[in-house]
Amino acid sequence: MSVQQKIIEILAEQALLEPADVTLDATLESLGIDSMNLVEIIFAIEESFDIEIPFNANEPDAGGFDISSVQSIITAVEGLLAAQKA
Repeated sequence: MSVQQKIIEILAEQALLEPADVTLDATLESLGIDSMNLVEIIFAIEESFDIEIPFNANEPDAGGFDISSVQSIITAVEGLLAAQKA
């Protein structure tokens, strides 16, 4: 399973949607994902990819992990995975 597929699966599960309903340009807000869901998503991504995400739930825009869209989350995770391999 690709990074994109797994992240879409995680987001869909938290939003109670079908993966096909999660588009790359969707925002978390448009998917109905709130701050509590976001914390669960971060934990699920960290566990699935064995990475540590620089995310502070109290300051979601600080920390360098872009959560502005599904695509930005995928890109950020791919960057963390690449850095981990380097």
